[in-house]
Amino acid sequence: MRMLPKVLASTIAATLICAPAFAAELTGTLKKIKETGTITLGHRDASIPFSYLGTEPGKPVGYSHDIQLKVVEAIKQELGMPELKVRYNLVTSQTRIPLVQNGTVDLECGSTTNNLERQKQVGFSVGIFEVGTRLLSKKSAGVNEFDDLKGKNVVTTAGTTSERLLKSMNAEKQMGMNIISAKDHGESFLMLESGRAVAFMMDDALLYGEMAKAKKPDDWVVTGKPQSFEIYGCMVRKGDDAFKKVVDKAIADTYASGEITGIYDKWFTQPIPPKGLNLNFPMSDELKKLVANPTDKSAEEI
Repeated sequence: MRMLPKVLASTIAATLICAPAFAAELTGTLKKIKETGTITLGHRDASIPFSYLGTEPGKPVGYSHDIQLKVVEAIKQELGMPELKVRYNLVTSQTRIPLVQNGTVDLECGSTTNNLERQKQVGFSVGIFEVGTRLLSKKSAGVNEFDDLKGKNVVTTAGTTSERLLKSMNAEKQMGMNIISAKDHGESFLMLESGRAVAFMMDDALLYGEMAKAKKPDDWVVTGKPQSFEIYGCMVRKGDDAFKKVVDKAIADTYASGEITGIYDKWFTQPIPPKGLNLNFPMSDELKKLVANPTDKSAEEI
């Protein structure tokens, strides 16, 4: 066998060593991001304080969004793309899964519950939050528990686990509730604030967010025994293990470094936009456990 000239052999060896390890291996979302130079982030417009529109037109802010940006930084490093462009795509409770599935959105970090049903359609990162499903009502309404809702108008947001739980409860206990399914959390609260519903069922942290933007926050109360405990995760395309691995590591690193404490306090124990109100929602023991031991399992599996 003829030997290559030493200079040529050295050049080839150096090229192989310097070439990015991912060059021949990229698949799925990482390949798409590398080829287009852009990552598309799914965000909500009214999931306070997780993901919602801030003062800058079209640009989201929030707890989940800050975590999402940590993932973007990790992807820039993974792909060697410091100038990676970020595109924002608004999603709703009903469109978020299809838009991840069809490739319109690469990563969705908002207030999406990881559950077994959704795992059949999309992949989930390690958990980013844990909530309980409760009620928001006027203090003067006399609503203390779910049993107080018999025969009443109750609102929730379409396409959420709260909607499914509320409909199931209504049928099983024959409570005679009139369930109103609003298009988003903002519309749900508007229904409640205008008196068209006596209570709004949703994840407790989101209810505190809605209360913070009320005309008179002190008029409202979050109440009722939690009907479920749920873990939020960031959604990725199902079966895209390479991309999910980068996402999971970025979130786990944010936890391990302690940066998550600052992010949490910024959105849950300090004044937030739009009104500069404080949710006064300290980190729960459940979330502390999730931060200490990150998992991509749903609450149903734990």
